[in-house]
Amino acid sequence: MLTVREKKTWEEILEWEHQLFSYDSNDFERTFEKWLEQSFSMLPEKIQQQFFSLLDNWLFHLHSMIQGSQLQIDAKERILTAGRIFNSNIETVEELTKLNIDQLQYIANQQITRHRFYSFAQGGVSGTGGTLLLGADIPAMAIINLRVIQLIGMTYGHEVNTPFEMMASLKVFHGATLPARLKKEGWQVLKKDLEDADDFYFYNGDDEFMTVPWLEQPLKQLLKCIVIVLCRKRLFQGIPFISMAVGAGANYQLTRNVTEFAHKYYQYRFLLEKHGGLS
Repeated sequence: MLTVREKKTWEEILEWEHQLFSYDSNDFERTFEKWLEQSFSMLPEKIQQQFFSLLDNWLFHLHSMIQGSQLQIDAKERILTAGRIFNSNIETVEELTKLNIDQLQYIANQQITRHRFYSFAQGGVSGTGGTLLLGADIPAMAIINLRVIQLIGMTYGHEVNTPFEMMASLKVFHGATLPARLKKEGWQVLKKDLEDADDFYFYNGDDEFMTVPWLEQPLKQLLKCIVIVLCRKRLFQGIPFISMAVGAGANYQLTRNVTEFAHKYYQYRFLLEKHGGLS
């Protein structure tokens, strides 16, 4: 039976899901989507398949690199240490599920706040307009957002060292970075994967998930870079405040969207696995 706080969290998830499903795209979004699909369809089908295959593989390798990094291992230990404040017997990531929903949210929010700040700072630095810094912005944002998804997953007891958990975190990243009008489709895919999973070790779903509409997000990042380049010469006391504000604001908003989506997913999983049969 749900506790009072779990019921409150479940209602918040359902309300967020309702807002996700009720989003109505505007004419500009529909026109842009049509233009993007038409433009991409001009490429030979083989080239399209190779492009998305390379994109999938790049994300897989980046995800694995982050997972095995010392930085991530240290962050995992910090999460476990935070968990032991509430339950001194916790030794593994899986045992974090012994904590209640408020305790888990507290630990997850620490990771979320930290990484939103990282994105804000990264955007501000890239906003100075340096070629090298601008070129590193998209990879840096991918790393920050993939990393925080992994850490939120760990907080709720899911270490990304199995095929299922790896694909789950990648699909969370994909769903969270889809255009607003398509986020509901990414959410539905994640829920279906949970329903179809046998043992939560092997992944039985589709491991090719990048699509043409997802490219809107990298295009937005490129547009941000163009705006930064155009504004970087507008200085105030020698500092390009406008371009720095553009970079910081855009990056912060992206990570805010990603962390909100990821947090709802892992909250949903926690309550579903703890109580089952919720809908």
